[in-house]
Amino acid sequence: MSALPDEMLRRIMEIGIQSGTLACADLCRLSIVCRSFRLLAADDSLWSHLLFSDFPSSRNDLNLNINDVSSSDADADADAKLKRLYKVRYESDRNRKRQQQICAVLKLEGKIAEHLGKIRRIELHILEEKDKLNKADAERKYLCQVRHASVALNVWQPEVIRARQEQMIRQCTVPVKSRIKILDMELNSCKHQIACLWKSLMIEKRRLCEAEEKLASLKYHPLQDVEASSLRSGERRITNKKLKLSTTLKL
Repeated sequence: MSALPDEMLRRIMEIGIQSGTLACADLCRLSIVCRSFRLLAADDSLWSHLLFSDFPSSRNDLNLNINDVSSSDADADADAKLKRLYKVRYESDRNRKRQQQICAVLKLEGKIAEHLGKIRRIELHILEEKDKLNKADAERKYLCQVRHASVALNVWQPEVIRARQEQMIRQCTVPVKSRIKILDMELNSCKHQIACLWKSLMIEKRRLCEAEEKLASLKYHPLQDVEASSLRSGERRITNKKLKLSTTLKL
């Protein structure tokens, strides 16, 4: 590499930046190789392309005075002005992403807490419905026994069994047939309600898992662009809905 002229090395760097294979971090690594690479990597044309490609708003916002850019670095005199401007824009963009990440984490944590609360309420509702189902089923079994006892009185029975059946019938103060029909309706209603609650519980658990995965990804990549990632996830959801709709129409 040392045998190549500076113009060719600069051209290689330009091609790498224009093709996207050479990023800001790569250019900074090249600048610490040697003094000649440092001078080449500080060229304004390279940092101008990086500045406009990484921060497109800089092209329409060039009323920023480059001379006002802070030069607090120890090697500020050797660095190009556009490089220092890129550094300022990069730091401001990083701070913006950190603030977005903090807001997104708090929002996701709130969603997770909301999903957990819904899951607990649904589970309590399921327990209540199961308790109602068990009570209705126990009462129905007892009424069925009473109905069988009233039918059995028409045939010959041992005196002990007959006395027990008569006592069971006297203790029952409600009309058996109508009450059994009501209990059947209540049992069907409880079963339907439990099925709906289980479906809602599975949906909430799936949403909880998705929120936890997003939170883990957000904490693992703290400087990712939250707005861009949310837009991509929204596009994926729209695409999935379109695919489901198309498959439904085909069927």
